Amino acid sequence: MDLQALYYVLAGLLILVGIAGTVLPALPGLPLVFAGMLLAAWAGDFREVGWVVLVILGLLTVLSIGIDFLATALGAKRVGASKLAVAGAMIGTFAGLFFGPIGLFAGPFVGALGGELIHGREVRRATKVGFGTWLGIVFGVVLKLGLAFAMLGLFAAAWFF
Repeated sequence: MDLQALYYVLAGLLILVGIAGTVLPALPGLPLVFAGMLLAAWAGDFREVGWVVLVILGLLTVLSIGIDFLATALGAKRVGASKLAVAGAMIGTFAGLFFGPIGLFAGPFVGALGGELIHGREVRRATKVGFGTWLGIVFGVVLKLGLAFAMLGLFAAAWFF
C-alpha cells in the first residue's frame, strides 16, 4: 500500500469516527469529519477539492461547534434550567455512553433531572427542565447530523464533478 492510499484510508476513518461523534459526546464530531476531508484533499494535492470548498466546509464545522453549545443552552434556558441541570445533562450524556443506545437517549434527561433536584427544585419542575434540556441536545444532534451529511455531499460533489 502506498502512502497516498494510507492517507485516504486514514481520511475515511476520520470521517467515519467524526460522524459517530455527532451523536457521541466524547468525540469532536464535525471537526473530525473536516480533518478527514482536509487530509483527503491534501492527499490528492487539492486537485479534486480546492480551497473554496474547504473554506465552506471549515465554516460549516465552526457552525456545528456553535450549534453544540447553542442548542443545549437554548433548550435549557427555555425551561429555566439551572447551571447544575446543564452540567448534569452533559455528565448524563457521557455516562449514557456506557449503557448503549438507551443510555445515550436517557442519559441527558436523567442528568438534567438530577442536576435540578440537587439544585432544590421539586420533581415536577425538575422533570420539565430535564425534558427541555434533553430536547435541546437532541435538536443539536439532529442539526449536526444534517450538517455532517451536507458536508459529505459538498465534498463528494467537489471530488466527483
